[in-house]
Amino acid sequence: MDTNNKIMNLILFVILPLWGISGFLDWICHKKTNIEKTSGLKESLIHALMGIQIGIPIVLGIFFDFTVLTFLIMLVFLVLHEVVAHWDVSYAKEKREISIWEVHVHNYLATVPFYILALVSVLGWDVVKNTFLLKWKGDFYLGFRDTPIGGSSYYLIFGIFMAVVCVFPYISEILRCWRYERKLKANGN
Repeated sequence: MDTNNKIMNLILFVILPLWGISGFLDWICHKKTNIEKTSGLKESLIHALMGIQIGIPIVLGIFFDFTVLTFLIMLVFLVLHEVVAHWDVSYAKEKREISIWEVHVHNYLATVPFYILALVSVLGWDVVKNTFLLKWKGDFYLGFRDTPIGGSSYYLIFGIFMAVVCVFPYISEILRCWRYERKLKANGN
């Protein structure tokens, strides 16, 4: 197996699942602090926004050719994710306890996407170089890969994994917060 395949397997089978597990651990931290009674629906929606901000580059990386345009989109979403992450913590710290465990999990949630993009950049170094040298001609497009990365079954297995560890838990968090706010409003609070 060549180095590029080893790097891709590291991304697909170690780093991406680590990011998903980190998201699940963050959800557990939110649940333990009764997010619905403290920072509430607003923070939960911020979490959903951050998930979307990272989900888009992941989908681009798996299904689309690595081009100047996909690289720029990934880079922009990574920066936006960091801005929203700082906003999230600034908002939450005034409303609920953020444990040392949650801070530790946030370290992974913030750095794992950066490392994935760094490794993808190594694999597509010519694209990265052309992006910064503004040599975009012929490489500024969105095009589907002939075969998604990881083979035909990877994306299905990874999608199910992410649904179980991130999507469903965070949907349940949003619903829990929404129900609690409705209950407060119904009781006149």
